[in-house]
Amino acid sequence: MSEELIGREVMFSECKNVKADELKKDDIYKSTGFYQEKGVERCRRCNTAIVEIEHNECTCGQPCTYCTNCLQMGKVSRCTTFYHISEKNDFQKSIRPHLKWEGTLSDQQKQASEDILRSIKNNEHCLLWAVAGAGKTEMLFPGIEHALKEKKRVGIASPRVDVCLELAPRIQQAFPSISVSVLYGASEEAYRYTQIVVATTHQLYRFKEAFDLLVIDEIDAFPFRLDKSLHFAVEKARKKGSSLIFLTATPDRADQKKIQQGKINACILPARYHGYPLPVPRMVRERNWKKSLLKRVEVTKVYGEMKKRLEQKRRFMVFLPNINWMTRFSQVLANRFPTKRFESVHSQDDQRKEKVQMMREKKLDFILTTTILERGVTFEAIDVFVVGADDRTFTESALVQIAGRVGRSPKYPTGDVFYFHDGSTKPIKRAIKQIKTMNKMANQRGLLKND
Repeated sequence: MSEELIGREVMFSECKNVKADELKKDDIYKSTGFYQEKGVERCRRCNTAIVEIEHNECTCGQPCTYCTNCLQMGKVSRCTTFYHISEKNDFQKSIRPHLKWEGTLSDQQKQASEDILRSIKNNEHCLLWAVAGAGKTEMLFPGIEHALKEKKRVGIASPRVDVCLELAPRIQQAFPSISVSVLYGASEEAYRYTQIVVATTHQLYRFKEAFDLLVIDEIDAFPFRLDKSLHFAVEKARKKGSSLIFLTATPDRADQKKIQQGKINACILPARYHGYPLPVPRMVRERNWKKSLLKRVEVTKVYGEMKKRLEQKRRFMVFLPNINWMTRFSQVLANRFPTKRFESVHSQDDQRKEKVQMMREKKLDFILTTTILERGVTFEAIDVFVVGADDRTFTESALVQIAGRVGRSPKYPTGDVFYFHDGSTKPIKRAIKQIKTMNKMANQRGLLKND
């Protein structure tokens, strides 16, 4: 069906239900794989400047070349044809409320929600800087409700698959009468034309002037923060005159400076919705941790804290800097805690989704993870260990996000965060300073509980 082309710009090979004869219709626009801009040849999908690569096996039968930047999405060659149908907003306008969320917003959430709604009504760009656990998703609901009533199409994107998988069911539950699709690289779900789209930022490459409201969550996360082609995808995916909302708990230092200077239209929420302060991490020196935790784990501080929590039946997450070392450490822990239930997850783990769900359902005593779970997941009543916090993998942003896994639930608003290190680093110091600064700001505004 040609609805696969509405608001999208894709190759025929990317469509599952479009027949070749349908591509001859008058409302289908055709464009080449590359285009010229100021004398530079660029990929139409990702805007990357093309470097000549000999490609003699191209389907066109001629010497050709292709874009290497977005190759994981399918090969775009000079001879490629893209197909596109203009967004039709073929949705029913309604005066009845679509929102079925029964929760309530705190005073600070209401203020932020009103700012977001105003930006959506005025088709403006807005950045929401809210601490981890502030309830960013719920603050979007009134704005999304307004957009849906106006027959607008809504896109919600994040660089992380895990964030999308946790976000999509919450959106669908809040708006049960609205069609919602979830798009990510490993998804087996066929593309559907829906009024709400939840997707990874890479999936935005396939859209063109589709969204009247586009929300980008976790803008500081890898790879979005450093990838200019993904920023191009955002601009290509939204309509001219649309509203763009950026969400983050940890804006980079450049954005923080622009916010302070008033160069970015921003709303800052320094407190969580339940009114408890952010947990401040404790720095713990673990000398030569790479060797000691593998050779003599029983005498380490990490082991002592883990053992204490297992005895207390307190669950926890352990963040580690890389997959190889985590695999070895996992075996050490399996030998030391043979009766305990735990799993290891990382970006290359095909069972990641299932393991995270096991932790969520309290079927695991603890979970080992790389930074893949630094954001977008919520577990009740946990503590967090960062082993090797001095490793360069753990940026300021990552450390703040990791600390934000603790105390998110109003039933369990507190917990411990440990940064185990073999020498303090600037990211460690800056992360703790940022957390303390937000707590101080929240206290000054009277947003924290006094008990």
